[in-house]
Amino acid sequence: PGATGQLKRVLADLFLAAKNDAKPQPALAAMSPHAGYIYSGALAAATLAQVEIPERVVLVGTTHHGLAAPMAVSLTCWRTPLADTPVDAEFAESLMAKSPLVVHDEAGHRREHCLEVQLPLLQYLRDDVHIVPLLVSAIPFNMCQEIAGSLASTIRKSAGKTLLVASTDMSHYLPRQQAAYLDGLALERVLALDPLGLYQTCLKNRISMCGFVAVTIVMLAALELGRTTASLVGYTDSGAASSDLERVVGYAGVVFREKQ
Repeated sequence: PGATGQLKRVLADLFLAAKNDAKPQPALAAMSPHAGYIYSGALAAATLAQVEIPERVVLVGTTHHGLAAPMAVSLTCWRTPLADTPVDAEFAESLMAKSPLVVHDEAGHRREHCLEVQLPLLQYLRDDVHIVPLLVSAIPFNMCQEIAGSLASTIRKSAGKTLLVASTDMSHYLPRQQAAYLDGLALERVLALDPLGLYQTCLKNRISMCGFVAVTIVMLAALELGRTTASLVGYTDSGAASSDLERVVGYAGVVFREKQ
């Protein structure tokens, strides 16, 4: 919704519908869906509600329209009907200094929805949140490793806590049974903390998980930051809202935490 009051009501309903009684806990990263709120908003809310949102959130998503750069960062303030959210420019500049694969590119973000859909959810949970918006192209695994290493290094050297959020949907426009099977293959690798396995599984099985490269990078960075656990918050698909079970889009929520 474009109206502030209406958006606040939608978000309140989403977090209420999540029925998440667990107290928010610190996390290294989360994987959250980015479809319209009527389809995946409740699962995205349930996922982020389990996380203690720090002041800095690095949003990593895929480009649905194509980018020239391996990874594009936005430095412009982001506006939603709820608030204007600044970009942590110091963190972004530090990241770009560490990796030539990460470049400033506002144009690449203009037509993209996968990060902006996450922002009102984060703003609702923490109104002073700062973001680092990153969009990744279809890059090879070795580039994922390089970017993830630079990302983990920047997080270590930056003051304050940082949360990584990978924005992705799962299989697109398949019958429910087929989507669930393919998504299960991908989620098995995510929950096993196997970024190379996720990358290879999606390519080998042609799984249309749009943000698998983004999730690969976030998993690699989280693993470099420490011993990590992964827990599935939930899995659903668009058919739950539309009743169309022949062409569903899958959605999953995962939280990555430091192993105690």
